[in-house]
Amino acid sequence: MTRVAFRIPAALQPLAEGRRRLDVELPRSPLSLGEALDALWVVCPAMRDRVLTEQGDVRPHVNVFVGTDSSRWGGGLAMEVPDGAEISILPAVSGG
Repeated sequence: MTRVAFRIPAALQPLAEGRRRLDVELPRSPLSLGEALDALWVVCPAMRDRVLTEQGDVRPHVNVFVGTDSSRWGGGLAMEVPDGAEISILPAVSGG
């Protein structure tokens, strides 16, 4: 079994029953970021459309990190997720 923790930003917490952190167990290791996110969608299905596009890619204004490594530079959804990893979902913040 592989266990990963998701850090949920305030903007998405209403879609996760107000939780800031979700621990998810998966049947095997190693796994990809895409597989880990698929497990998150089972628990929080409404969050998927806020994080991924209709084509299944991470939205341009959303950053996903495995530990301190950005998925944008680490292989995207194919990025390997080790057992015990912490995955952070961070929507971009802008303003003036």
